[in-house]
Amino acid sequence: MSRDHRRLPSIVAVMALAALCRPSRADEPPGRPADPGQRLERTCFQTHARWDGKIQLRSDVAVCYGIDASLPERIAQWKAQGYVTHLMTGVSWGQYQDYLYGRFDGVRHVDQAQTERDGKVISHGGDVYYMSPGESYGRFLCQGVKRAMDAGAEAVHLEEPEFWVRGGYSEGFKREWKAHYGEDWIAPDSSPDAQYRASELKYFLYQRALKQVFDFVKSENARTGRHVKCYVPTHSLINYAHWKIVSPESSLIKVGADGFIAQVWTGTARTPNVYKGKTKERTFETAFFEYGAMMNVVQANGGTVWFLNDPIEDNPNHSWADYKTNWESTLTASLLWPQVWRYEVMPWPERIFHGRYPTVDRAVRKRGERVERVPIPAAYGTELMTVLSVLNDMDQRDVAWDCGTRGIGVVVSDTMMFERGQPNASDEHLGSFYGLALPLLKHGIPAEPVQLENATTKGALDRQKVLVMTYEGMKPMSPDVHDALADWVKAGGALVFLGDDSDPYNAVRAWWNDPRAARIYKSPRAHLFEKLGLSADSAPGSHQVGKGILLYAAAGPSSLTYRADGADVLLQLVKRACDSVGLAYTETNHLALRRGPYVVAAGLDESIGGPDAVLKGRFLDLFDAALPTVDVVTLKPGGRRLLLDLDKIPGAGPLVLASACKVLGAKAQAGVYSFHAEGPDGVDAVVCLRLAATPRSVKVDGQILPEAAHVWEASTRTLRVKFPNKSAGRRVEIDRD
Repeated sequence: MSRDHRRLPSIVAVMALAALCRPSRADEPPGRPADPGQRLERTCFQTHARWDGKIQLRSDVAVCYGIDASLPERIAQWKAQGYVTHLMTGVSWGQYQDYLYGRFDGVRHVDQAQTERDGKVISHGGDVYYMSPGESYGRFLCQGVKRAMDAGAEAVHLEEPEFWVRGGYSEGFKREWKAHYGEDWIAPDSSPDAQYRASELKYFLYQRALKQVFDFVKSENARTGRHVKCYVPTHSLINYAHWKIVSPESSLIKVGADGFIAQVWTGTARTPNVYKGKTKERTFETAFFEYGAMMNVVQANGGTVWFLNDPIEDNPNHSWADYKTNWESTLTASLLWPQVWRYEVMPWPERIFHGRYPTVDRAVRKRGERVERVPIPAAYGTELMTVLSVLNDMDQRDVAWDCGTRGIGVVVSDTMMFERGQPNASDEHLGSFYGLALPLLKHGIPAEPVQLENATTKGALDRQKVLVMTYEGMKPMSPDVHDALADWVKAGGALVFLGDDSDPYNAVRAWWNDPRAARIYKSPRAHLFEKLGLSADSAPGSHQVGKGILLYAAAGPSSLTYRADGADVLLQLVKRACDSVGLAYTETNHLALRRGPYVVAAGLDESIGGPDAVLKGRFLDLFDAALPTVDVVTLKPGGRRLLLDLDKIPGAGPLVLASACKVLGAKAQAGVYSFHAEGPDGVDAVVCLRLAATPRSVKVDGQILPEAAHVWEASTRTLRVKFPNKSAGRRVEIDRD
């Protein structure tokens, strides 16, 4: 009997079928079929847990967290389940009491804990301290890494090299200052110069610690014939600057890292910023730039990058609805960078599938109201597994944009992290960056963060026709980047520069005002203008430079964020820049990107007026657990969409279009289409298939599913099948005769 419904029956009704779908031991499915794409390590997750069936995500890689004594057993368990296994451990903090209290080398190292001005030690909880790493600390980390390598880890992830701006007062840091600068320590908050130099040292200390481990792994590889890689899971430069943390972001590839995990999620991206004078969370926009900053580092220097997505966040007091909305925003933002097709699908799946979270968000609770905490809603669990499967298929080379002008970059530098402390901290809401970036994205222009430190790398600026930059809130680490920028402008680029030289960090001891240099400059801007062939006191306005142009405005970008017309000031400059280099300037109230058969789209709020963009076709809605077909999709302000365009999938089938489980070993034989389906216990699987004709029956583990558990949609020739996932896997058979 055929049906033409858009949605499946309720979850409650179908869950009653679970007993019918539960096979006896004799009916257990055969061994798991091979996944030919697994060695590409497309998707991963990190966990400290031992294997259990409720977190059987079937990603390519299980990243085992921590170098404690249980690590070999945990690696063995996940490996036995068919995962590629990696290690992840904290660099700046961890269960490293053996090091702190002298059990590692007979010397107490508590004085290497990061310490605030008042003597308070900066802790991640208890005596899990953030470290100011001495050379012995790197040797300690190598010991734990070796344990992981010996246990069979195929890669090492050294997570979050973080030094808090408010730190820098410990005895260990004072010793490092003396050794590095050849002078006695100066309190970081005593002057802009001291703060900048303290940040430079913090940056160096984590470069050194990581290089020690990278070098150790490479030497072990040479000794043993292994090929263990070294990655750094790290927040973005933008987030670290906003949160007042120093980390050696763009330099890590140069000191030996093989790549990154870009740790961007709701917890980082919901940090409020200011636009047109209004301070609020802008999760999608912030995430877009955070992911883009990490993509740019790898694109310029080479290496591998995974984009992290987190279905919840570290704060356990938001509602499931809040988590879902923000996860969809960060996920959409990550997919709008088509250069990247590897993903960490979640950290800590145990806290997602075993955890309990509020039913009502704290923002709308009444004072003193008792809040019920519940497990993950069934539909959200299914949606997560659907998207996880989709993320394995994002290496799509056919890419097409529907958005505003492309080819515009916003210059960023690691030194954004160096000006965040007292006595003259840069804008609290990082307006020196967001004042340049948000107006563009809000008007549909997918501007790319461009790492200044990479400017000298061949081809690093080739993607951009227009660059927007300032030296308010950041400074160039070396003068040679100005040669690269000047060459780019002279060859036909348009540089929009904002700033009034009032930043007190212009006076720090650095290359542009080094008294030993042949020439001293009042600010790094003056040196840049000289390289452009202009006077340091050139008037604001338009200046021809070779085949290109400089547009100079003596306005600080931070101040623009607090003005109602601040965005318009920036956009007018960018429009003039585009016109000058023949780049068509266009604004939209949406972003849409086609990646092969997938459509990623976002409607923008605080944007231009006009009608909402509309997508027409035949799409599967991948943000809906039931995988309904939709014909018209309106991109409303704040809306996020992930769609599969049915008309971009060739062939009559049979084939699986989308699934809330891992589908392996699919084959058509003797009128039966069959496959192995695997996923976490307790999460419903919905599988959408294309078939040439109405199926006669559907079996799961040899038992015929009731009619209520599968729906045939004749107009699209699609079948939706629903059944409870099983960590050991199920065999699904569709009789097409």
